[in-house]
Amino acid sequence: MSARAAAVDKRRLILDAAVRVFAQQGFHSCRVSDVADEAGVAYGLVYHYFASKSEMLDTLFLERWDVLLRLIHDVDEGDLEPRAKLQAIAGFIIDSYRHDPDLMKVIIVEVTRAANSFGLTHLEKIQEAFKGIEAIVERAQNEGVFSSAVPAQFASLAFYGVIEQALTGWIFGVLAAGDEEFEEAKRSVVETVCGGLEAPAGRSASAGTL
Repeated sequence: MSARAAAVDKRRLILDAAVRVFAQQGFHSCRVSDVADEAGVAYGLVYHYFASKSEMLDTLFLERWDVLLRLIHDVDEGDLEPRAKLQAIAGFIIDSYRHDPDLMKVIIVEVTRAANSFGLTHLEKIQEAFKGIEAIVERAQNEGVFSSAVPAQFASLAFYGVIEQALTGWIFGVLAAGDEEFEEAKRSVVETVCGGLEAPAGRSASAGTL
């Protein structure tokens, strides 16, 4: 293994350990030494790659959030119907939790909901995702596919909010978390926003209007 590859492996090892420690102990309650112990590396080696706990958390968030932003962009550029686009985004986020629940717990609890610290620091980045979803909704409204009764910006926030609440339910054990529940959540998230909670007379509950 080359020196460069070894360095990448050590950096990844430390980040993966940070995910587990942050998820189990909470970001503010743990120490850099806890991450070093979890990774099985010397305390000083952590500082070779990261200046602080905060840099580790920033890195973890930005890595995953940038993947989400690329997904939203690619989905919007595709030929899917608006409802299917939202389904793809919801599916990606829910599958991210299914495959790496500790990382998603850290991102939600320690970043996106931390309004006075990391959430505020990354607010512009977080809003990029909302704006991407908003653009999908607004375009569908302009095309007459979605109703314009709800502002696109509010619909975007509601869409992500429903997903985040589902993730929160799994994180805290309020909702059952199994493959069947994950698949049902993907459908329910989109139906809650796109179909609405009530089907107006003359329209089926699965009709594609917002």
